[in-house]
Amino acid sequence: MANEPFTDLSAGLSCPIPISDYKNVLLAHGGGGKLTHQLIQKMFLSQFGNEFLAPLHDGALLNVNGSRLAFSTDSYVINPIFFPGGDIGELAVNGTINDLAMCGATPLYLSSGLIIEEGFSMENLWRVVLSMQKAAERGGVKLVTGDTKVVDRGKGDGIFINTSGIGVIPDGINIDPKSIRPGDKILINGPIAVHGIAIMSVREGLEFETEIISDTAALNGLTAAMFAATKNIRVLRDPTRGGVASVLNELAESSQVGVKLLEEKIPLTDEVRGACEILGFDPLYVANEGKLIAIVPPEDADAVLAAMRAHPLGVGAQIIGEATADHKGLVLLHSKIGGSRVVDMLSGEQLPRIC
Repeated sequence: MANEPFTDLSAGLSCPIPISDYKNVLLAHGGGGKLTHQLIQKMFLSQFGNEFLAPLHDGALLNVNGSRLAFSTDSYVINPIFFPGGDIGELAVNGTINDLAMCGATPLYLSSGLIIEEGFSMENLWRVVLSMQKAAERGGVKLVTGDTKVVDRGKGDGIFINTSGIGVIPDGINIDPKSIRPGDKILINGPIAVHGIAIMSVREGLEFETEIISDTAALNGLTAAMFAATKNIRVLRDPTRGGVASVLNELAESSQVGVKLLEEKIPLTDEVRGACEILGFDPLYVANEGKLIAIVPPEDADAVLAAMRAHPLGVGAQIIGEATADHKGLVLLHSKIGGSRVVDMLSGEQLPRIC
């Protein structure tokens, strides 16, 4: 699909469109990989760039009348709408709670915008609404405003949901991707790639001896337990689209450190490993919805790990690697057999429409 540089003027625009390789948006532009970053950098940041947007974190960190707030928004277009372990409604609430939690905030309030296709079942809409309500209750947040639109039959895909959220950042908590230092430890709270493979098993009609259930969950209780152990957590991120590999590449680039991953320490269930082998997927790039990556100073790593393992959502937590002074901006995976390879960021995503 590569083309000659595209410099047409679009109706109503006064400047050439700043995308040189593609005349049309691809599905891969929404996959969280290199094309997503290209789209954001060239199309959006070029016009909307400011000091609050520049960090490109899971949410914006704002100072309002002496209070530090986190503000985040996300849209959910997952296919299928209902999947093992959850649905689009629960996913939307959990996802925005998690984006706020990754900013170090205590999530408080959400908004919701629903785009519903004409003909969508009222029974299924009710299921989604109930799921959102229960997820908000579990996550300790209130849904305080919203909007509903209905589009023509065939002009949507059942239902899309946008959620935005606001939370308060407690004193002493400072999440900043640029604060990572060589020697810092990288932790994850449990087995990776579960959500993506749960979705793929439904799409492809795959059956396993044990059903693979999405790991969607609100992580603010876990982050609160981690901050109770120490406030010296440099970075939190949830590895959703693009998986663990994409998040660590983003962090390595923004902080200009290297990342060393230890394959033997990365938690992965046998069912997910087997499914990835069958489907030809690398689990490092598969989406998660109930996992977080924490980067902490080495002297705090054991305390944070213990706090994670004491929480129900962190029982399988592991230290999976560390930041390094060499190979800046790159992620290297050290294999079980002693070799190593660069873990780059994919152009798009192995599995689209995942959240």
